[in-house]
Amino acid sequence: MSDILWPAGYVPGFTDNYCSNEVIVTGLTVDEVWPFLNIPSRWPTYYANSADIRFYDGKGPELTQGVRFYFSTFGFPVEAQVVEHVPPVKGQPARVAWHGWAGEEGTDDRLDVHHAWLIEELSAGRLRILTQETQCGKPAQDLAKAQPNPMINGHQDWLNGLVQAARQAKQS
Repeated sequence: MSDILWPAGYVPGFTDNYCSNEVIVTGLTVDEVWPFLNIPSRWPTYYANSADIRFYDGKGPELTQGVRFYFSTFGFPVEAQVVEHVPPVKGQPARVAWHGWAGEEGTDDRLDVHHAWLIEELSAGRLRILTQETQCGKPAQDLAKAQPNPMINGHQDWLNGLVQAARQAKQS
């Protein structure tokens, strides 16, 4: 199975917070799931913890390499820029990752994240969807201590909603 490609400064174990969520399902393909992840305006339709999505510089509605966008999640207003974008291609995993940030640089409320997604077809008609996030900053330190873990729970809701949305679209 493939793994997330981490940029310097965001490698798990060397950041203030890290979470990893994964599902393996049958009955779906990368091509069926990808549009529900790659078009952020769809996120609020299946993931209640995302809102206020907008793109900058006349871009969108799809994520592409280097595009800047904004959304709110976990109570944070997140500015983001796509740093990895590999659409579905037969025989390799689809990938999308963004650097996200909230708060002013150099302040205690600054949060920097690397949020990455990987979608790959496995043997026997299975599909793997992996999302991992690392975070740096005081808000990340606080999130790491929270029980239950809001990042793990929130990202699991995102994964479950993503799968459900793709299944519903396939049945339509």
